[in-house]
Amino acid sequence: MQQNGSDEASNGERQPHSFSIPSPLPAAATSRVRRFVQERRTLPLPRVMVVFSAASDAEKTGDAMSSSDTAEDDDFRKPAAPAANLNLGKALRSTLNASQEFPEVIPLNVGGTYFTTRLSTLRRYEDTMLAAMFSGRHYIPRDAEGRFFIDRDGAYFGDILNFLREGELPHRDRVRAVHREAQYYAIGPLLDSLEDTQPLTGEKVRQAFLDLLPYYKDNLERIVEIAKLRAMQRKARFAKLKICVYKEEMPITPYERPLFNSLRFERTDSEAKLFEHHCEVDVSFGPWEAVADVYDLLHCIVSDLAERGITADQQCIGVCDKHLINHYYCKRPIYEFKITWW
Repeated sequence: MQQNGSDEASNGERQPHSFSIPSPLPAAATSRVRRFVQERRTLPLPRVMVVFSAASDAEKTGDAMSSSDTAEDDDFRKPAAPAANLNLGKALRSTLNASQEFPEVIPLNVGGTYFTTRLSTLRRYEDTMLAAMFSGRHYIPRDAEGRFFIDRDGAYFGDILNFLREGELPHRDRVRAVHREAQYYAIGPLLDSLEDTQPLTGEKVRQAFLDLLPYYKDNLERIVEIAKLRAMQRKARFAKLKICVYKEEMPITPYERPLFNSLRFERTDSEAKLFEHHCEVDVSFGPWEAVADVYDLLHCIVSDLAERGITADQQCIGVCDKHLINHYYCKRPIYEFKITWW
Protein backbone atom coordinates (compact mmCIF):
# COMPACT_ATOMS: atom_id res chain seq x y z
CA MET A 1 0.00 0.00 0.00
CA GLN A 2 2.92 2.35 0.68
CA GLN A 3 4.42 1.61 -2.67
CA ASN A 4 1.21 2.46 -4.32
CA GLY A 5 0.95 5.67 -2.34
CA SER A 6 4.48 6.72 -3.32
CA ASP A 7 3.81 6.00 -6.93
CA GLU A 8 0.67 8.08 -6.79
CA ALA A 9 2.48 10.95 -5.09
CA SER A 10 5.44 10.82 -7.49
CA ASN A 11 3.41 10.73 -10.63
CA GLY A 12 0.80 13.18 -9.40
CA GLU A 13 -1.85 11.09 -10.97
CA ARG A 14 -4.44 8.90 -9.42
CA GLN A 15 -4.03 5.32 -10.41
CA PRO A 16 -7.13 3.30 -11.08
CA HIS A 17 -8.09 0.69 -8.57
CA SER A 18 -8.25 -2.90 -9.57
CA PHE A 19 -11.49 -4.79 -9.18
CA SER A 20 -12.04 -8.40 -8.48
CA ILE A 21 -15.32 -9.71 -9.94
CA PRO A 22 -16.47 -12.69 -8.05
CA SER A 23 -19.10 -13.64 -10.66
CA PRO A 24 -18.25 -16.60 -12.82
CA LEU A 25 -17.86 -14.54 -16.01
CA PRO A 26 -15.64 -15.68 -18.86
CA ALA A 27 -12.15 -14.23 -19.13
CA ALA A 28 -13.06 -12.16 -22.19
CA ALA A 29 -15.96 -10.52 -20.37
CA THR A 30 -13.72 -9.72 -17.32
CA SER A 31 -11.05 -8.05 -19.44
CA ARG A 32 -13.71 -6.02 -21.21
CA VAL A 33 -15.02 -4.62 -17.94
CA ARG A 34 -11.49 -3.70 -16.78
CA ARG A 35 -10.83 -1.92 -20.04
CA PHE A 36 -13.94 0.24 -19.64
CA VAL A 37 -12.90 1.10 -16.07
CA GLN A 38 -9.39 2.11 -17.11
CA GLU A 39 -10.70 4.30 -19.94
CA ARG A 40 -13.26 5.85 -17.58
CA ARG A 41 -16.06 5.05 -19.94
CA THR A 42 -19.61 4.37 -18.95
CA LEU A 43 -20.58 0.78 -19.01
CA PRO A 44 -23.16 0.10 -21.71
CA LEU A 45 -26.60 -0.77 -20.57
CA PRO A 46 -27.44 -4.43 -20.90
CA ARG A 47 -29.48 -5.40 -23.88
CA VAL A 48 -32.76 -6.99 -22.95
CA MET A 49 -34.79 -9.15 -25.29
CA VAL A 50 -38.53 -8.92 -24.68
CA VAL A 51 -40.24 -12.21 -25.32
CA PHE A 52 -43.96 -12.14 -26.07
CA SER A 53 -45.48 -15.28 -24.74
CA ALA A 54 -48.96 -16.64 -25.48
CA ALA A 55 -48.86 -18.97 -22.55
CA SER A 56 -52.02 -19.45 -20.57
CA ASP A 57 -52.51 -18.31 -17.01
CA ALA A 58 -52.02 -21.84 -15.76
CA GLU A 59 -48.63 -22.09 -17.48
CA LYS A 60 -47.57 -18.70 -16.10
CA THR A 61 -48.50 -19.76 -12.58
CA GLY A 62 -46.48 -22.94 -12.95
CA ASP A 63 -43.47 -20.98 -14.22
CA ALA A 64 -43.66 -18.55 -11.31
CA MET A 65 -43.67 -21.36 -8.75
CA SER A 66 -40.85 -23.32 -10.37
CA SER A 67 -37.88 -21.12 -9.41
CA SER A 68 -36.82 -17.55 -8.69
CA ASP A 69 -34.81 -17.37 -11.92
CA THR A 70 -37.92 -18.05 -13.94
CA ALA A 71 -39.75 -15.34 -11.98
CA GLU A 72 -37.08 -12.81 -12.98
CA ASP A 73 -37.44 -13.79 -16.63
CA ASP A 74 -41.21 -13.26 -16.43
CA ASP A 75 -40.59 -9.57 -15.72
CA PHE A 76 -39.52 -9.13 -19.32
CA ARG A 77 -42.56 -10.89 -20.75
CA LYS A 78 -45.49 -9.01 -22.20
CA PRO A 79 -48.20 -8.73 -19.55
CA ALA A 80 -51.25 -10.87 -20.09
CA ALA A 81 -54.47 -9.33 -21.43
CA PRO A 82 -56.39 -7.66 -18.62
CA ALA A 83 -59.30 -9.57 -17.23
CA ALA A 84 -61.64 -6.70 -18.08
CA ASN A 85 -61.27 -7.42 -21.83
CA LEU A 86 -62.13 -11.06 -21.31
CA ASN A 87 -65.16 -10.08 -19.31
CA LEU A 88 -66.17 -7.66 -22.05
CA GLY A 89 -66.03 -10.45 -24.65
CA LYS A 90 -68.14 -12.69 -22.46
CA ALA A 91 -70.65 -9.91 -21.97
CA LEU A 92 -70.83 -9.30 -25.73
CA ARG A 93 -71.42 -12.97 -26.42
CA SER A 94 -74.12 -13.13 -23.80
CA THR A 95 -75.80 -10.06 -25.37
CA LEU A 96 -75.82 -11.70 -28.80
CA ASN A 97 -77.25 -14.87 -27.39
CA ALA A 98 -79.94 -12.92 -25.62
CA SER A 99 -80.93 -11.17 -28.89
CA GLN A 100 -81.51 -14.56 -30.55
CA GLU A 101 -84.16 -15.59 -28.05
CA PHE A 102 -87.86 -15.03 -28.74
CA PRO A 103 -90.87 -15.16 -26.46
CA GLU A 104 -93.35 -17.99 -26.81
CA VAL A 105 -96.05 -15.57 -28.03
CA ILE A 106 -94.93 -13.43 -30.97
CA PRO A 107 -96.58 -10.06 -31.73
CA LEU A 108 -96.30 -9.22 -35.44
CA ASN A 109 -96.72 -6.10 -37.54
CA VAL A 110 -97.06 -7.15 -41.18
CA GLY A 111 -97.27 -4.00 -43.28
CA GLY A 112 -99.35 -2.22 -40.63
CA THR A 113 -101.67 -5.16 -39.88
CA TYR A 114 -101.24 -6.71 -36.43
CA PHE A 115 -101.11 -10.44 -35.74
CA THR A 116 -100.31 -12.57 -32.71
CA THR A 117 -99.20 -16.17 -32.91
CA ARG A 118 -97.01 -18.74 -31.22
CA LEU A 119 -93.33 -19.08 -32.01
CA SER A 120 -93.83 -22.76 -32.79
CA THR A 121 -96.39 -21.82 -35.46
CA LEU A 122 -93.88 -19.66 -37.33
CA ARG A 123 -91.32 -22.48 -37.08
CA ARG A 124 -93.74 -25.18 -38.24
CA TYR A 125 -91.80 -25.88 -41.45
CA GLU A 126 -88.02 -25.54 -41.28
CA ASP A 127 -87.35 -24.60 -44.90
CA THR A 128 -89.60 -21.55 -44.91
CA MET A 129 -88.70 -17.88 -44.75
CA LEU A 130 -90.63 -17.38 -41.49
CA ALA A 131 -88.78 -20.23 -39.77
CA ALA A 132 -85.47 -18.70 -40.86
CA MET A 133 -86.47 -15.22 -39.70
CA PHE A 134 -87.39 -16.46 -36.22
CA SER A 135 -84.57 -18.97 -35.88
CA GLY A 136 -82.38 -16.42 -34.08
CA ARG A 137 -79.85 -16.16 -36.90
CA HIS A 138 -81.25 -12.93 -38.34
CA TYR A 139 -82.07 -9.50 -37.00
CA ILE A 140 -85.77 -8.56 -37.10
CA PRO A 141 -86.69 -4.89 -36.58
CA ARG A 142 -89.45 -3.90 -34.18
CA ASP A 143 -92.00 -1.12 -34.37
CA ALA A 144 -92.56 1.51 -31.70
CA GLU A 145 -94.69 -0.87 -29.63
CA GLY A 146 -92.19 -3.73 -29.78
CA ARG A 147 -93.90 -5.84 -32.43
CA PHE A 148 -91.70 -7.71 -34.89
CA PHE A 149 -92.04 -5.92 -38.23
CA ILE A 150 -92.34 -7.64 -41.64
CA ASP A 151 -92.37 -5.28 -44.62
CA ARG A 152 -95.09 -7.05 -46.59
CA ASP A 153 -98.77 -6.50 -47.31
CA GLY A 154 -100.67 -8.17 -44.48
CA ALA A 155 -103.96 -8.62 -46.35
CA TYR A 156 -103.37 -12.36 -46.84
CA PHE A 157 -100.98 -13.07 -43.97
CA GLY A 158 -103.90 -14.37 -41.91
CA ASP A 159 -104.39 -17.13 -44.51
CA ILE A 160 -100.72 -18.00 -44.15
CA LEU A 161 -101.07 -18.30 -40.37
CA ASN A 162 -104.26 -20.39 -40.68
CA PHE A 163 -102.42 -22.91 -42.82
CA LEU A 164 -99.46 -23.02 -40.43
CA ARG A 165 -101.81 -23.53 -37.48
CA GLU A 166 -104.30 -26.06 -38.82
CA GLY A 167 -103.53 -26.69 -42.49
CA GLU A 168 -106.58 -24.63 -43.50
CA LEU A 169 -106.73 -23.51 -47.14
CA PRO A 170 -108.17 -20.16 -48.29
CA HIS A 171 -111.42 -19.65 -50.15
CA ARG A 172 -111.28 -20.10 -53.92
CA ASP A 173 -111.39 -16.38 -54.69
CA ARG A 174 -108.29 -15.86 -52.51
CA VAL A 175 -106.25 -18.80 -53.80
CA ARG A 176 -104.23 -16.88 -56.39
CA ALA A 177 -103.28 -14.08 -54.00
CA VAL A 178 -102.39 -16.49 -51.18
CA HIS A 179 -100.33 -18.50 -53.66
CA ARG A 180 -98.22 -15.41 -54.38
CA GLU A 181 -97.70 -14.87 -50.64
CA ALA A 182 -96.76 -18.51 -50.18
CA GLN A 183 -94.15 -18.09 -52.90
CA TYR A 184 -92.71 -15.07 -51.11
CA TYR A 185 -92.50 -16.87 -47.76
CA ALA A 186 -91.30 -20.09 -49.49
CA ILE A 187 -93.91 -22.32 -47.82
CA GLY A 188 -93.62 -25.44 -49.95
CA PRO A 189 -96.45 -27.49 -48.38
CA LEU A 190 -98.90 -24.62 -48.87
CA LEU A 191 -97.82 -24.18 -52.49
CA ASP A 192 -98.37 -27.87 -53.19
CA SER A 193 -101.82 -27.79 -51.59
CA LEU A 194 -102.91 -24.68 -53.47
CA GLU A 195 -101.73 -25.99 -56.83
CA ASP A 196 -103.97 -29.02 -56.38
CA THR A 197 -107.09 -26.86 -55.94
CA GLN A 198 -109.08 -24.67 -58.29
CA PRO A 199 -108.44 -22.37 -60.00
CA LEU A 200 -104.71 -23.23 -59.99
CA THR A 201 -105.29 -26.80 -61.14
CA GLY A 202 -107.18 -25.53 -64.18
CA GLU A 203 -104.42 -23.01 -64.77
CA LYS A 204 -101.85 -25.82 -64.93
CA VAL A 205 -103.95 -27.64 -67.53
CA ARG A 206 -104.43 -24.45 -69.53
CA GLN A 207 -100.71 -23.67 -69.38
CA ALA A 208 -99.91 -27.13 -70.73
CA PHE A 209 -101.91 -26.19 -73.82
CA LEU A 210 -100.33 -22.73 -74.14
CA ASP A 211 -96.87 -24.26 -73.96
CA LEU A 212 -97.57 -25.59 -77.45
CA LEU A 213 -97.49 -21.96 -78.61
CA PRO A 214 -94.13 -20.58 -77.43
CA TYR A 215 -94.90 -17.23 -79.07
CA TYR A 216 -98.19 -16.81 -77.19
CA LYS A 217 -96.99 -14.24 -74.64
CA ASP A 218 -95.14 -12.23 -77.29
CA ASN A 219 -98.25 -12.09 -79.45
CA LEU A 220 -100.32 -11.02 -76.46
CA GLU A 221 -97.96 -8.10 -75.87
CA ARG A 222 -98.12 -7.25 -79.56
CA ILE A 223 -101.93 -7.03 -79.42
CA VAL A 224 -101.75 -4.59 -76.50
CA GLU A 225 -99.10 -2.40 -78.13
CA ILE A 226 -100.86 -2.18 -81.50
CA ALA A 227 -104.24 -1.43 -79.90
CA LYS A 228 -102.75 1.28 -77.70
CA LEU A 229 -100.92 2.92 -80.60
CA ARG A 230 -103.97 2.98 -82.85
CA ALA A 231 -106.24 4.37 -80.13
CA MET A 232 -103.76 7.16 -79.37
CA GLN A 233 -103.27 8.03 -83.05
CA ARG A 234 -107.01 8.22 -83.71
CA LYS A 235 -107.84 9.71 -80.29
CA ALA A 236 -110.41 6.94 -79.98
CA ARG A 237 -111.87 5.05 -77.06
CA PHE A 238 -111.21 1.69 -78.69
CA ALA A 239 -109.09 0.08 -81.40
CA LYS A 240 -109.72 -2.82 -83.77
CA LEU A 241 -107.28 -5.50 -84.84
CA LYS A 242 -107.39 -8.41 -87.26
CA ILE A 243 -106.12 -11.64 -85.73
CA CYS A 244 -105.76 -14.99 -87.45
CA VAL A 245 -106.26 -18.07 -85.27
CA TYR A 246 -105.85 -21.44 -86.96
CA LYS A 247 -105.10 -24.91 -85.66
CA GLU A 248 -103.74 -26.72 -88.74
CA GLU A 249 -100.53 -25.63 -90.34
CA MET A 250 -102.00 -25.87 -93.82
CA PRO A 251 -105.45 -24.87 -95.04
CA ILE A 252 -107.78 -27.83 -95.32
CA THR A 253 -110.29 -27.21 -98.08
CA PRO A 254 -112.50 -29.49 -100.18
CA TYR A 255 -110.28 -28.73 -103.17
CA GLU A 256 -107.15 -29.75 -101.34
CA ARG A 257 -108.27 -33.09 -99.99
CA PRO A 258 -108.68 -34.91 -103.34
CA LEU A 259 -105.22 -33.75 -104.40
CA PHE A 260 -103.26 -34.66 -101.27
CA ASN A 261 -105.75 -36.94 -99.48
CA SER A 262 -103.93 -36.43 -96.19
CA LEU A 263 -103.22 -34.00 -93.41
CA ARG A 264 -100.00 -32.05 -93.08
CA PHE A 265 -98.27 -34.80 -91.11
CA GLU A 266 -97.88 -36.87 -94.30
CA ARG A 267 -97.08 -34.16 -96.81
CA THR A 268 -93.64 -33.83 -98.30
CA ASP A 269 -91.58 -30.68 -97.92
CA SER A 270 -92.16 -29.69 -101.54
CA GLU A 271 -95.92 -30.02 -101.09
CA ALA A 272 -95.86 -28.03 -97.85
CA LYS A 273 -93.98 -25.13 -99.46
CA LEU A 274 -96.78 -24.69 -101.96
CA PHE A 275 -99.00 -23.44 -99.15
CA GLU A 276 -96.53 -21.36 -97.14
CA HIS A 277 -97.80 -17.80 -96.75
CA HIS A 278 -98.63 -15.10 -94.20
CA CYS A 279 -102.14 -13.85 -93.82
CA GLU A 280 -102.61 -10.09 -93.97
CA VAL A 281 -103.46 -9.60 -90.31
CA ASP A 282 -101.96 -7.84 -87.29
CA VAL A 283 -101.22 -10.95 -85.25
CA SER A 284 -101.39 -14.63 -86.11
CA PHE A 285 -101.74 -17.64 -83.73
CA GLY A 286 -101.10 -21.18 -84.90
CA PRO A 287 -100.64 -23.90 -85.71
CA TRP A 288 -100.69 -26.39 -82.82
CA GLU A 289 -101.30 -30.07 -82.23
CA ALA A 290 -103.80 -30.66 -79.42
CA VAL A 291 -107.42 -31.49 -78.79
CA ALA A 292 -108.07 -27.85 -77.82
CA ASP A 293 -109.49 -25.99 -80.80
CA VAL A 294 -109.60 -22.38 -82.05
CA TYR A 295 -112.35 -21.34 -79.63
CA ASP A 296 -110.29 -22.54 -76.68
CA LEU A 297 -107.38 -20.35 -77.73
CA LEU A 298 -109.71 -17.37 -78.28
CA HIS A 299 -110.96 -17.83 -74.72
CA CYS A 300 -107.38 -17.81 -73.43
CA ILE A 301 -106.59 -14.57 -75.26
CA VAL A 302 -109.67 -12.76 -73.98
CA SER A 303 -109.16 -14.06 -70.42
CA ASP A 304 -105.50 -13.04 -70.25
CA LEU A 305 -106.31 -9.56 -71.54
CA ALA A 306 -109.05 -9.26 -68.92
CA GLU A 307 -106.55 -10.31 -66.25
CA ARG A 308 -104.58 -7.22 -67.20
CA GLY A 309 -107.67 -5.03 -67.00
CA ILE A 310 -108.19 -4.79 -70.77
CA THR A 311 -111.66 -5.35 -72.21
CA ALA A 312 -111.60 -7.32 -75.46
CA ASP A 313 -114.46 -8.48 -77.68
CA GLN A 314 -113.98 -10.71 -80.71
CA GLN A 315 -115.98 -11.98 -83.66
CA CYS A 316 -115.17 -13.94 -86.79
CA ILE A 317 -115.30 -11.78 -89.93
CA GLY A 318 -114.45 -14.44 -92.50
CA VAL A 319 -111.41 -16.30 -93.80
CA CYS A 320 -108.13 -15.18 -95.28
CA ASP A 321 -109.15 -16.33 -98.78
CA LYS A 322 -105.71 -15.56 -100.14
CA HIS A 323 -104.88 -17.30 -103.45
CA LEU A 324 -102.17 -19.90 -103.04
CA ILE A 325 -101.79 -22.00 -106.16
CA ASN A 326 -104.08 -22.93 -109.01
CA HIS A 327 -107.56 -22.99 -107.50
CA TYR A 328 -106.40 -23.30 -103.86
CA TYR A 329 -107.15 -20.47 -101.44
CA CYS A 330 -106.30 -19.92 -97.76
CA LYS A 331 -109.26 -20.69 -95.53
CA ARG A 332 -107.79 -19.66 -92.18
CA PRO A 333 -110.38 -17.86 -90.02
CA ILE A 334 -109.90 -14.16 -89.32
CA TYR A 335 -111.21 -12.57 -86.12
CA GLU A 336 -111.74 -8.93 -85.37
CA PHE A 337 -110.73 -7.92 -81.85
CA LYS A 338 -112.12 -4.74 -80.36
CA ILE A 339 -109.96 -3.42 -77.50
CA THR A 340 -111.76 -0.86 -75.32
CA TRP A 341 -109.55 1.37 -73.21
CA TRP A 342 -112.12 3.26 -71.15
